[in-house]
Amino acid sequence: MPLIERDDCALVIIDVQSDFYPPKRLDVDRQRFHDMVRRIAWITSVADRLEIPVVVTEEDPQASGHTVPEIREVLPAKAVTLPKNAFAVWDNPDIAAAIEATGRTTMILVGIETDICVAHSAIQLHHAGKRVVVVDDAAYSPGQAHERGLRRLAGHGIETLSTKELFYDWVRTIQAADTFHDTHADLTVPPGVRL
Repeated sequence: MPLIERDDCALVIIDVQSDFYPPKRLDVDRQRFHDMVRRIAWITSVADRLEIPVVVTEEDPQASGHTVPEIREVLPAKAVTLPKNAFAVWDNPDIAAAIEATGRTTMILVGIETDICVAHSAIQLHHAGKRVVVVDDAAYSPGQAHERGLRRLAGHGIETLSTKELFYDWVRTIQAADTFHDTHADLTVPPGVRL
């Protein structure tokens, strides 16, 4: 696959909601989840500064709450946030329309859960003719479900990469990376990302 063209990308943030994993869910690694949220917030900030459109989904927000504040606070002004009823974003007409309205054909997916909503979304978008890339360290499912989801994506030929790899595909050159860091020194690199 060729490198990712940032001018053809849209970022799709899937279901990173405040009550998706209530305290009674003892199978959730809270630190891994928190680190994922910080990576998504950083990717979102980078996307905003590179003028990459952002679409956000919220599964059953009445039950699972809204997008976590760490991400909501950094959303671009033009970001679209929509409720999601079908697990795959593409199977929700309003979300599919918002994705199409970006005019982009490369979808960068982050969020939860890797093995269900992220996987369903990636597979359906891929079959709709989109190039789909899942950021594997900015997606999450409890326990072994994360790795199972990544294996399923690989079986469908869907690309995965890390937050670091995504950033460098977006900036492409040493000069562009240095300029980005100098211009946006306020962005704190999230845990586990070495730029």
